[in-house]
Amino acid sequence: MLKKQLLMAALMATPFFSVQAQELKHIGTETAAQKEQRMAWWTHDRFGMFIHWGLYAMPARHEWVKHNERLTNEQYQNYFDLFNPTQFDPKAWAKQAKAAGMKYAVLTTKHHEGFCLFDSKYTDYKATNTLAKRDLVKEFVDAFRAEGIKVGFYYSLIDWHHPDFTIDYVHPQRPADNSDSAYARLNAGRDMSKYRQYMRDQIKELLTHYGKIDILWLDFSYAGKNGKGKDDWAAVDLLKMIRKLQPGIIVDNRLNLEEYEDGADFLTPEQVKVEELEQFRGKTWETCQTFSGSWGYYRDENSWKSTHELLQLLIGSVSRGGNLILNVGPTARGVFDARAQNALGNIGDWMKGNSESIYGCTYAPTSFAVPQNSMLTYNPTTKRLYVHLLEYNSKVVLPGYKGKVKYAQLLHDNSEVKFTADGDNLALSLPEKKPAMEIPVVELVLQ
Repeated sequence: MLKKQLLMAALMATPFFSVQAQELKHIGTETAAQKEQRMAWWTHDRFGMFIHWGLYAMPARHEWVKHNERLTNEQYQNYFDLFNPTQFDPKAWAKQAKAAGMKYAVLTTKHHEGFCLFDSKYTDYKATNTLAKRDLVKEFVDAFRAEGIKVGFYYSLIDWHHPDFTIDYVHPQRPADNSDSAYARLNAGRDMSKYRQYMRDQIKELLTHYGKIDILWLDFSYAGKNGKGKDDWAAVDLLKMIRKLQPGIIVDNRLNLEEYEDGADFLTPEQVKVEELEQFRGKTWETCQTFSGSWGYYRDENSWKSTHELLQLLIGSVSRGGNLILNVGPTARGVFDARAQNALGNIGDWMKGNSESIYGCTYAPTSFAVPQNSMLTYNPTTKRLYVHLLEYNSKVVLPGYKGKVKYAQLLHDNSEVKFTADGDNLALSLPEKKPAMEIPVVELVLQ
């Protein structure tokens, strides 16, 4: 909960919410039109896969296990010594992502624990020095590109392993009394400037060794007393370097650069309910969500979302003009566990018949009211409106739609749906028996 609270506070302070947005400073010279063109594929594709994977898959009890249990580097070392994902097959990951309808994927190249999945020359704490003996990031990139999926890197600004990363209030070795003197004592000999250079060097490696990178997900800032923000990261210079190395890249909003109009490309509401996404309508955003309550593989965590709930997240995101990136936490063997595979398969079954209501879509024009127990998405290019039936009923009323609809059909099979006028409304006549779709979709061809 700590991370969610910090992030939501930061989101509400971003330039996207500021009434003084026109007065914000700029880092670069890109125009609004140029940004729209750069991000066109992302706003069209709408649906991506997040992959949180690291040493924390071995304890299998949350990716923040080092923080939660206040583990030292020495206590955590066993996971590094024994890390051996013998079933790691990124080609299988990529095929599952593609089958689910995901158009881009973001992998944790380094999470807060500091372990690198790539072959960085700036550390020994990396996958190539484990029993895996492989650059796991390179294999991810090659496999996902081969399936036509755009690739992104998550890189943690935080590093609980690096000896120069100063101890703060989210660090595993944070002091119990939270006093200034305790922090000063713990940080004696640590040099944040050395860590800053290390972080910058590693990000440069990621952006120069693997070809074109479509997305960079930097995570996360928590400015304030005994926290870390833009100055700790030298964020302005870092973003300038990122854009110079990869001019077409899309970067998230967790560098704490709220005073800059171009300090981020998109908002990142995390683990929020569908109805909470309404506040982001008209902004540029992507909600990051998990199948369950954890990002990393959590063996005993059982609050897994149903297929219906996952589809509501996807549809609900698009219906408010945003993207959904849905997370998988592979096991320590390197595979998606059965629950994740089942969820991906169910989403894929739905997307096979209904993806037109997701790709290229956004929120509906205000002239179209939302029918009861449904969500609307709209494709402004094809001028098609999609009614997603969250609760199925053979009689559906479209309020105020009289004279606006030329033709109606169930999207998954293009079978006609007849309708009649009832005052200013239209009444759809759907099959008595619900179609074999978790959430049926009616496509409306507008006048």
